[in-house]
Amino acid sequence: MSTFVFKNNSWNYTPVSNIFIDKFMPKARGEFVKVYLLGLKYCMSGEIGVSSEIIASTLHLLQTDVMNAWNFWNDEGVIKIQPIDNMGNYNIEFLTLEDSKGSDDNINLLEELNNNSVKDMLQDIEKLLSRPLSSKEMTVYIEWIKDYNFSPEIILLLIQYCVSKGKTDWRYIEKIALGWFDAKIETIDDAQMYIKKHEDKWIKIRKILNYLGAKDGEIMKPQEEILDKWINIYNFPLDVIFKACDICFQRINKGDFRYIDGILNSWHKDGLKTLQDVTLKDNSKKTYKKENKNYSTPVKKDKFNDFEQRNYDFEELEKKLLGWDNND
Repeated sequence: MSTFVFKNNSWNYTPVSNIFIDKFMPKARGEFVKVYLLGLKYCMSGEIGVSSEIIASTLHLLQTDVMNAWNFWNDEGVIKIQPIDNMGNYNIEFLTLEDSKGSDDNINLLEELNNNSVKDMLQDIEKLLSRPLSSKEMTVYIEWIKDYNFSPEIILLLIQYCVSKGKTDWRYIEKIALGWFDAKIETIDDAQMYIKKHEDKWIKIRKILNYLGAKDGEIMKPQEEILDKWINIYNFPLDVIFKACDICFQRINKGDFRYIDGILNSWHKDGLKTLQDVTLKDNSKKTYKKENKNYSTPVKKDKFNDFEQRNYDFEELEKKLLGWDNND
């Protein structure tokens, strides 16, 4: 079940744009129109969020119909839908349709199709996707050339990459394009290096998650960022990360991202980079403790301390209680 969070102002009535009625409503399925109008009503009445189950029940639809409706209106530029997490929750913004229309007018498709390079690119994309492109999709791909400074070759490589992963939905493709733009992809070489690095990262992430007994579809963005830190910022090899996982399992009998992250933060701070470094530190710590025990000063027994005493390092004890001792 998904939850949809509306970006809203609290109004006592529901204004419906004439542009929506004249331009968008006639070509939409009836259930899509109903979802849009009910969502608009929730948004304008100050409703913070509502589940797909409630919308579906109110309109006597399936929850999949509700999701399909939001995706349709997003494709048409009527709303903007963005995932909040990996649990199927979304933020929905109802767009000003005059602005949406004006944005489309910036691209003259007939004029752009006179450009052989653009025309060839769009034809190649249709071959890769094995389906014809809508005018909206064509507009988006042409906008990437202007807004993202992508060459047609980069766009085709991006499409090929998505198709190779079995993803042909243009919303997914658009998300990948935004990631490439944020990564400052400017050439084919940049794109190929980015793909390799990204794929290598996810191969490692999947191995770590498999080691922890989790699936890559179960992690949220903060956890992905933690995993990325271990792999690409700390540059820990997998055997070191697995060792931290083992310690976590031994101590709390479960895999905990925060606990493992604390261990790896400590190792990174201490300059440990390999499993050998970790083992050497662990052995030296054990040796130090053994020598410290052998050379402890005997305590004279009297009535007060006529029992076996221990030497406590309270800072060390505190760390052990919290689970962040320096053995890590």
